[in-house]
Amino acid sequence: MINVIEFFRNLPKKKCHQCGHDMHEKADCYGNLCDECDHPAR
Repeated sequence: MINVIEFFRNLPKKKCHQCGHDMHEKADCYGNLCDECDHPAR
C-alpha cells in the first residue's frame, strides 16, 4: 500500500480549465479557473 503523503505528493498539478496553465492550489480550492482567468474585471 502506498504512503498517503506519497500519494498526494505524486498527484499531477491542477490546471486551469480555461487557459491550461498550472494553478496555485489553495487549502480549500475546488474551482477550476486560475486567478487570472477568474479575475472579476474580465
